[in-house]
Amino acid sequence: MSDIKKIKGGVCAPEGFLAGATGCGIKNGEVTRDDIAVVFSEAPSHSAATFTTNNVKAAPVLVSASHLKAGRNRAVILNSGNANACTGQSGLKNAKAMAAATASLLDLKPTEVLICSTGRIGVPLPMDRITKGIAALYPTRTGSKSAAASIMTSDTFAKEFAVEVKTPDGTFRIGGIAKGAGMIDPNMATMLCVVTTDAAISQPALRSSLRRSVANSFNRITIDGDMSTNDTVILLANGLSGVTPAVSVFDAALDEVNRALARMIVSDGEGVSRFVEVEVTGAATEKDARTAAEAIANSTLVKCAWAGGDPNWGRILDAVGYSGIKMKESKTDIYYDNLAAVKNGVAATTPFPKLRAIAAKKAFKVRVDLNVGKASYYVWTTDLTEEYVRLNLGE
Repeated sequence: MSDIKKIKGGVCAPEGFLAGATGCGIKNGEVTRDDIAVVFSEAPSHSAATFTTNNVKAAPVLVSASHLKAGRNRAVILNSGNANACTGQSGLKNAKAMAAATASLLDLKPTEVLICSTGRIGVPLPMDRITKGIAALYPTRTGSKSAAASIMTSDTFAKEFAVEVKTPDGTFRIGGIAKGAGMIDPNMATMLCVVTTDAAISQPALRSSLRRSVANSFNRITIDGDMSTNDTVILLANGLSGVTPAVSVFDAALDEVNRALARMIVSDGEGVSRFVEVEVTGAATEKDARTAAEAIANSTLVKCAWAGGDPNWGRILDAVGYSGIKMKESKTDIYYDNLAAVKNGVAATTPFPKLRAIAAKKAFKVRVDLNVGKASYYVWTTDLTEEYVRLNLGE
């Protein structure tokens, strides 16, 4: 048995983890906010990470993947204002220089440092400013909030979450920070996330747990159907709690943190006014359920209807139909929260004003029951508003 409790402290909640941030004017040379951060384990740690599946990968992703193979990573250096993506060999050189500068600051080997960048694509990093910024970093036990704020781009709030887990063998903690608001689609999202734990977990087990947890959290969110070049989730475990929890206990706590951060990302989506959980049940296979759920969640027509508070189930049924999965229109049911909008492929008897009242809420659930099998899958998504267009017109 275990007890999971939400606590304060974010990425610094687990024992032995420090974080800090500073500003160095990465985007345009003007220091108006913090734009570079570090997360650091005071003790040797195991590491795990998942990266974007985009064939176009940013330099920090490529360098971090290389450093991850070396193992024993103890620090993460992060910056906003510049993605260091599509920058060629100079971008790789600059990502390595960021790791080297961080290693010098913390008395580590460069391969012990992982790198995350977010911002505009195709622009060289201002390494003179970044190097000075890294040298000025001072990680502390209270630096999680400032680190989370420093990596924001179009985010409207800093995202951090932590839990404490009591087990018969003792207590351990897991905490994390994340950023993300636009270009969000499964596998993964346009997001950066650093999670820390003081649980004693072997590296193989840590990597297995992270892959499973990402599949059930960050890979189930979509805002606009776009995928980034920089998506990264990093997990560091230093074992300082002395507790080696059962895999099921650790996984439950890790899910608690990752799902909370994933929900924050969706709720903070660019121009978002609705948070919608889309669940497809009764599918022939999980692949079919996922395909249908993502077709609904990424449909521009469906998302625009939600933005207007319109429970337009015809658009939902249409998306399921063109997704190409095994389904029968005459067997398909659709629900808004617990109210039936469609039964057996035609309009249900629920009065339309009741369905509209649900679609007008800031958060609701749409469930599509295909009634052809037992598989299911859920996705967290949003509506699509005029504000999203405004935010993405360019600078």
